[in-house]
Amino acid sequence: MQPDPELEEFATRLFDLARSGETARLRAYVEAGVPADLSNDKGDTLLMLAAYHGHAETVRVLAALGADPGRANDRGQTPLAGAVFKKEPEVIRALLDAGADPDLGSPSATETARMFGQEEYLRWFGH
Repeated sequence: MQPDPELEEFATRLFDLARSGETARLRAYVEAGVPADLSNDKGDTLLMLAAYHGHAETVRVLAALGADPGRANDRGQTPLAGAVFKKEPEVIRALLDAGADPDLGSPSATETARMFGQEEYLRWFGH
C-alpha cells in the first residue's frame, strides 16, 4: 500500500509544530483526534521533538493529553535523555513532573547526566 501524500504532509506539519513549540495548535489537533503519541519514521514522538527543541509548555500539554513521557524512539532514546543532552532544565522538570523515568532508555537520562557531569540533574533524579 502506497503512503497517502496528503497524510504524510499533514503529519510533517504536526511534527514541525512540535519542533517549533506551537502548543495551542498542537493541542487543538490532539484534542480533535490526532494520537498524542504520534511518531515519525524514526520513532520520535511529538513529545520527543518538543522536548528536544526546548519547549517545556508543549511537553506539559502533550503529557496532559496522554503522551507517554518515557516512550523511547527507535534508537532507544527517551525525551528526558534528549532534554538532558540539550541542557533544557525547564523541559527536564516538565518531563519529571509528567512521570518520566530517568533510568529508562539507552543511554538513559541518568547516564547522560553522568557523562556530562550534570550534578544538578542527577540530584533531581535522586542519584
